[in-house]
Amino acid sequence: MKYKKLVDKIFEKGKDKFEDVEVYIENNREIEIGVFRGELDRYNISETEGLSLRGINDGKLGYSFTEKVDESSIDMLIEEAFENGKHIDALEKEIIFSGSDEYEEVDGYNHELKETPLEDKIEFVKALEKKALELDSRIAAVSYCIYKEIESGKYLYNTKGLDLNNNVNLAVAYIMVIAKEGEETKTGLSYRIVKDFSSLDYKEMAKEAVEEALSYLGAKSIKSKDYPVILKNTVFANILSAFKTIFYAENVQKGLSLLKDKVGEQIAVSNFTLVDDPFNEDGLVISTFDDEGTATKCNTIIEDGLLKTYLYNWKSALKDGVGSTGNGYRSSYKSPVSTSTSNLYVKKGDKSLAQMLKNMDKGLMITDVQGLHSGLDPVSGDYSLSAHGYEIENGEIKRPVNQITIAGNIFETLMEIEDIGNDFRFSIDGVGSPSIMIKKLAVSGE
Repeated sequence: MKYKKLVDKIFEKGKDKFEDVEVYIENNREIEIGVFRGELDRYNISETEGLSLRGINDGKLGYSFTEKVDESSIDMLIEEAFENGKHIDALEKEIIFSGSDEYEEVDGYNHELKETPLEDKIEFVKALEKKALELDSRIAAVSYCIYKEIESGKYLYNTKGLDLNNNVNLAVAYIMVIAKEGEETKTGLSYRIVKDFSSLDYKEMAKEAVEEALSYLGAKSIKSKDYPVILKNTVFANILSAFKTIFYAENVQKGLSLLKDKVGEQIAVSNFTLVDDPFNEDGLVISTFDDEGTATKCNTIIEDGLLKTYLYNWKSALKDGVGSTGNGYRSSYKSPVSTSTSNLYVKKGDKSLAQMLKNMDKGLMITDVQGLHSGLDPVSGDYSLSAHGYEIENGEIKRPVNQITIAGNIFETLMEIEDIGNDFRFSIDGVGSPSIMIKKLAVSGE
């Protein structure tokens, strides 16, 4: 393997100071192509590589990392990890995992995506911008029009015999347009996350962004009160993403989640199911092992409204006397192991968005929210988010609405779900959902 010789030397030198050693290596490559007014104005290729070492000595786990993935870093890595471990005061036990009995065989790398000529990708972005500008005279500008291609590889070895690697790639295309009428301006967005370049349709994306921007023209606020609300698929996915830490065992153990002692209890309506699936082909993350080397699996977190499990890495699992759920995660090689999801999503229902709208006499459809980082509290579950969307009357869109704030509590919202759509989609940060109808949400406007 690519790094085996280096890893063997690290293990050989590390055995004098550690009982067990783990080496984690990641490399990432990203291509970004952007156009402005028909000209290529952004073309970047960036590559990063890094290595982290974890070693156990006298029951304490030390940690170090480097961007220099070669033999010149070995002595520094071992010495820093050894010194780091000596000063660890944590009472929780940590381990270097020996490996799971078996791992799924999943291939998340599409060679055709990488081999598609660069000229085709540039032409796609140019055609996307050109089409959006042509569709309507009220489209004053395209604020950005970008294609990104991301490749990621991770390699995990330890002195217990673990030898794992995983490579994935995907492409993201997105466009934002500005519609102008008189002094009023509104924006519209379209994006796609794909593994297959040929599935990108610039005409479809341009139409979607333009129609969204135009549909918001003339938006005004609405009277403050409680309304039945449909949260569009991407909106509910984004809210769920902001609250996903409530399912992490480490947060439950620290008192940072209200889900303590709730396993087996109903925390959502009976038709709500939430899963974390590392094998979902449409998801952003496809991996057969987590960042501690544990075999990943599809975890059903909420099934028919009942909380079934928390998400564990090995540190939190040992504390609760259970096994890891395969959710050990490093945000980069520089980071210690924490917890995260792979492809977290709500299972879709059987109604179309149009059918859900027909069931609404008077209410709102929220199509975008802002303030997800500042407007919510993951511990209490409270959220207050500026939003825009459409007023619904007699099952149809009446007019666009802006300058409003929606407020609620995620634990109450999960119990107030009235309907779940079939228009499932992954948001750009990797959490997926269909549109969700809520019985009522507090809306502040006029």
